[in-house]
Amino acid sequence: MPTDAEPQDVIKIDTDLVAMDVIVTDAKGRLVRNLKPEDFKLFEDGVERPIASFNVDQVAGAPRPLAIVFALDVSGSMTAEEVLRLTNAMRDFSRRLSGHPAVFGVMTFGMRVKTVQSLTADREKLERAYDRLAEEPNGMSTHAYDAVDDAVRMLARHAPLTREHQLVKRAVVVITDGFPVGDIVSPDTVIERANAADTSIYVVTMPSYSQMLAAAQVTPLPTPLDVSGLVEKTGGRSIYANENDLGPLFRAIAEEVSSAYVLGFYPPQQNRRDGKFHSIRIEGPQGMTLRQSRPGYVARKP
Repeated sequence: MPTDAEPQDVIKIDTDLVAMDVIVTDAKGRLVRNLKPEDFKLFEDGVERPIASFNVDQVAGAPRPLAIVFALDVSGSMTAEEVLRLTNAMRDFSRRLSGHPAVFGVMTFGMRVKTVQSLTADREKLERAYDRLAEEPNGMSTHAYDAVDDAVRMLARHAPLTREHQLVKRAVVVITDGFPVGDIVSPDTVIERANAADTSIYVVTMPSYSQMLAAAQVTPLPTPLDVSGLVEKTGGRSIYANENDLGPLFRAIAEEVSSAYVLGFYPPQQNRRDGKFHSIRIEGPQGMTLRQSRPGYVARKP
């Protein structure tokens, strides 16, 4: 298992290979895990390209490596009871993924962003980090985008993209009331950096917001985080927590982050060093919904 330092046994893959995660669900929203390479088509700038690599959540029986950062809103709008329920849900989440080579980080945000625990696979360190969450100070600001930006940077610096002959799944799980206030970094910049780091953003909007709307008999409206495209443009998922029991929501996210397909292709030579953005579109079987971890890639400059 990796330690707090960068995981060992990191391998180098061909840097010209462009890979991305794809989550596939059926018409009822259930994960689809039995697809084959021939079930997909990949297009770069509208031109179909051959799929050069294809992996699912396991390769040769080995679970896919994961690197996940929790970013918890501790602003004044989050109640102590909610923080306690969240702590228990995060514990369950990390335990559920214990069969994977996984590292977890924990951050909080309110008036400022704080790293409570850097990426680690040490269960005792994680437990201590969870215990400290209830003691974190709050404030009236909610620096959600700044927190996601810091989490993406943590993953980019300390969670190599390849480990044990597989691409690492990177994700940030944000738990918040959904209303960022006082951020320095813009949503577009965060999305751009998340795409560059091939990191998916998952947002759990807490019951305090959902119940407020329910009391007013208002259908939940997209929060500013949803409207920003932070989830949609990184292949993540936005969930409204309507119940006190957060366990099922976190279990669903845990199942999803470990169930992505990884598709890779080689761009033509003229695109590999032009420094430009190139769009990628992946198609799957009819009637199924696909969510890509990013809309394309930026080629390196010569």
